[in-house]
Amino acid sequence: MSTPEPLSDEELDALATAASPGPWFVRTLDDTDAMNLVAVSTVPDTGLAERWPSFDHREIVAATLIQQPRYVDSADERWDENAHFIAAARDNIPRLIADIRRLRQQLETTTPKNDQQTH
Repeated sequence: MSTPEPLSDEELDALATAASPGPWFVRTLDDTDAMNLVAVSTVPDTGLAERWPSFDHREIVAATLIQQPRYVDSADERWDENAHFIAAARDNIPRLIADIRRLRQQLETTTPKNDQQTH
């Protein structure tokens, strides 16, 4: 299996800017049958576990658990952990891209020119 080519700075920027603006938050809501619905949202959780349709579905960017009907689920039952990961990615991916860009620039300035041609 071959190693994929690294993403260019432009591809990385496009990835980060294409998504809904952040920050994103984990929300614990209820579906129509008052069963847990774990979602990632553009607005913070109120702590009220609003029941559908008492929340604006346009604020939801992802869901990691919808129980009724059960069509969003995770076999390992890490609904909350997955939601926290997705929400954190919105802020952390741009930071990681900045680190990649900084490290690439640092590598360019510290790598001898003839060494760059052989890689």
